[in-house]
Amino acid sequence: MDSHSNQDKGNTTMDEITLKAADGSGEFSAFVWKPAEDSAGAVVLIQEIFGVNDALIETAEALAQQGFIAVAPDLFWRQEKGVKLTDKSEAEWKKAFELMNGFDQDKGVEDLKVALDAARALPGCNGRAGTIGFCLGGRLAVMMATRSDADVNVSYYGVALQNLAGEFDNISAPLMLHLAENDEYFPAAGQEKLLDALEGNEWVDVFIYPDAQHAFARPNGVHYDARAAVIANGRTTELLAEILD
Repeated sequence: MDSHSNQDKGNTTMDEITLKAADGSGEFSAFVWKPAEDSAGAVVLIQEIFGVNDALIETAEALAQQGFIAVAPDLFWRQEKGVKLTDKSEAEWKKAFELMNGFDQDKGVEDLKVALDAARALPGCNGRAGTIGFCLGGRLAVMMATRSDADVNVSYYGVALQNLAGEFDNISAPLMLHLAENDEYFPAAGQEKLLDALEGNEWVDVFIYPDAQHAFARPNGVHYDARAAVIANGRTTELLAEILD
C-alpha cells in the first residue's frame, strides 16, 4: 500500500493510496479522508455507477468530519481508471451504464475486501471497519455483508437485492438497508421479495422512505430528497458510532 498525495480540507486530510488486487491482475487507487481524531473507525465507501465523483467525495468528507476514516476505492479500474461522472447528462448516464454492465461484481467484492483490510491497517484506525454503498455500491455493500468480515455494512438503494437471498444466512454483522419507496430500479415486487427473505434475520434493519426515488441521498443529485437523506444519514451515523467507535 503506497501513499501518493495529501491535501487539507478543514480539520480533515485526503490522501491517495495504491492497493494491489488480490488476484494479481494489477493495482488500483483508493482515496482516504482522515478526521482530526487520533483513533477512529474506518468506512469503505462504495461508489455508484458514476465512479469516485464529487457526490461520493462530499459524502466522504462528511464522514471524516463526523470522526470516521473514509476510504473510497476506484472500482472501475479494470475498465477505466479515474471515472468521475455526474447524473446531469445523457452521455454520462450512457457511459455509466456501460461501465456497470461491464463490471464484474465478484471481482469488485474482492477489491473491496482488499480496501477493507487496508482501511483497518491505516495509521489512526482503531481496527474496526465497515462499508457504505450507494446504488451499485448498495448491492456490493450487501455482498460485503455476506462475503466479508466487515464490522458493519450500510446499503443505500441497492439494486436487485432479492437475488442475493441465497447468501443471507452468511450475514453475521449489522446490516442497514435504506430503500426508496418509488425506486424505479428496485420496484415494489422486488422489495417485497427482499423483505420476505430477510424476515427473522436479527442482523438486518430495513428502512423504506415514503415517496423517495432512487438516489434520494446523492448530494446535488436530480432525485435528492433532503428529508429522507437527513433521516437516513442520521440512522447511518448512529449505527457507525455504535459499532466502529
